[in-house]
Amino acid sequence: MALKLHALGAEPHIIDGLQVNNMGAFSDGVHPNSRLYMSFINERLDLLRHLGIPLHILDARDYSLLSPRLQAIHPDVVVQLAAVAHANRSNKDPYSTFDHSMRTLENALDSSRGFLPHFIYFSSSMVYGNFDGEAVVEDRVCDPMGIYGALKYAGEKLVIAYNQVFGMPYTIIRPSALYGERCVSRRVGQAFIENAVRGQNVTVNGDGTDQLDFTYIEDLIQGICRAIATEKSHNQIFNITYGSARSLNQMADILKAHFPAVQVSHNPRDSLMPERGTLCIDKARELLGYEPAFPLEKGYVNYINWYKDLAARMPEAFAKPGTAP
Repeated sequence: MALKLHALGAEPHIIDGLQVNNMGAFSDGVHPNSRLYMSFINERLDLLRHLGIPLHILDARDYSLLSPRLQAIHPDVVVQLAAVAHANRSNKDPYSTFDHSMRTLENALDSSRGFLPHFIYFSSSMVYGNFDGEAVVEDRVCDPMGIYGALKYAGEKLVIAYNQVFGMPYTIIRPSALYGERCVSRRVGQAFIENAVRGQNVTVNGDGTDQLDFTYIEDLIQGICRAIATEKSHNQIFNITYGSARSLNQMADILKAHFPAVQVSHNPRDSLMPERGTLCIDKARELLGYEPAFPLEKGYVNYINWYKDLAARMPEAFAKPGTAP
């Protein structure tokens, strides 16, 4: 996101404690993908240094640190990304999820109310709960399941409340099933590729017919940039996805076309995962001019090829922890 904004002529700053989904989570070498994900993180940091994008390393849970720094930067736009961005991890560790999702959000909102920037909140399609109908629209009643969806929906309400009380303009963005280069969240599409590169089997929860509105990172970034660029996004909620759900089996078929030897097995479906599908993106098209460009056959193949190239250049990054590089 920061790289794209810089390319467009903006002056992005990043505030990050480097703990959640970052260096602090993988630097001890215990995580099964520590070596691989540290290489992603170091590449991120190298890109930021090369472009001179300021990185402010501080814990956003600490109001006394965040508030003066944010006020010193005095941004026109705040994009709130801080969160434990994984539903299963959120359900297993509610305290940490609240701490890194709601506490950071409240601190950012309160630190911003003195200068009232355009506040963009990164929510989730999980706020809808079980989907129904052809495509879920933004004004549908939300009924989230589990800790992750509940906290994301609570965050939306808090953002709207700051607009009601202080007049802070906001945009709420609801993405779905993100995937793309240098991610360390190990969502399903990423897990598929990493296992295939290592010659391991792929596991699907359920029978593979579950459908998700898989969204490539380039499409998401386009949507955020368009929301930043126009006041038509103010005080609005947008689905920013590809706009067409695909099944896990379809994703696995694309993977097998590039890794013919991979075997797919099935585990029981997670009962806390809602039945999902397509998100309607008509509103984003109309107000933002958003137009996604990466169907699964294009975006996921880009992702697969990126991993293949990485494995050829850095085979040591795919070694298991505790083994010699």
